[in-house]
Amino acid sequence: MGSISVESLRKELAQVREESLTDALTGIANRKAFDQALEKSFQDNAEKNTSFCVVIADIDFFKKFNDTFGHLVGDKVLRFVAATIKSCVKGKDTAARFGGEEFVLILPDTGMEGAEIVAEQVRKAISKSILRDIKNNEEYGKITISLGIGQFKKGELTNDLLKRADEALYQAKENGRNRVVHFSGSDMGV
Repeated sequence: MGSISVESLRKELAQVREESLTDALTGIANRKAFDQALEKSFQDNAEKNTSFCVVIADIDFFKKFNDTFGHLVGDKVLRFVAATIKSCVKGKDTAARFGGEEFVLILPDTGMEGAEIVAEQVRKAISKSILRDIKNNEEYGKITISLGIGQFKKGELTNDLLKRADEALYQAKENGRNRVVHFSGSDMGV
């Protein structure tokens, strides 16, 4: 039996830790990683009094797309959307798969205006692409995404912030999809 170095064990442990925080299908952060990053954002806000926003995004008509073209193509769509979202965020931002066809972003040190810019970049990048099968050149059509933004309010709980972002997402869906809506309290903005 060969000896195992401490360094190789550390590398293996780091890899296992990374895998436990990564969505296997899309390669971006998973819900567990999102929950940890959100908790850190709340702690940072308490210590530094910084602003941050959460964006919840949902692929429009994903079930219909999945039913029409099959789950393998649906998986490709999820990977495409995840990669596009990841390419639109930078630095300390967190992009994660929230579940199903929902994705979420945490934008530390970002106010509503900055969050709207990022969300609109994501929306435009996804909606301008036409997906097709590279083997037989079959066109699947365009994918669109709706996004809802909530900005952190001092003293609130994580569920309050997520609920506002989710309500904004719901409004984006109700108002025609393929749009960004923010909800920062009693006012709803489009």
